[in-house]
Amino acid sequence: MIKTDERQLLHKYLLLELAVKSLQIDYQKAEQFKMKNVFLPLMDTLLKDLRQELFNLKRQLAQLRIRVVGWQPVDEYFSDVQVATAGNDVVLRYANQALKTQVEKLLINRINK
Repeated sequence: MIKTDERQLLHKYLLLELAVKSLQIDYQKAEQFKMKNVFLPLMDTLLKDLRQELFNLKRQLAQLRIRVVGWQPVDEYFSDVQVATAGNDVVLRYANQALKTQVEKLLINRINK
């Protein structure tokens, strides 16, 4: 069973993981921009910060004996996240659109800092 504070950490971890993956995909596309010398250093800095936070959060979750085993798309609207804990495995269902919106908000907040 995942406690409320552990679930919040896990949710933050999932958002960071998705943000890093999305930025990595977008980075490849940004390399084709005419103004890539402007955008790529910004994306590099953002990716570096997000990866560091993701690493720290993953270590914190590991100390709690929690790890993400995998993602399974249910349909076009939902995905299941398999989480292994010390006691048992848990499957959490997330709405894809809600995750996308939260990742966008996370990235906008980071850029505006």
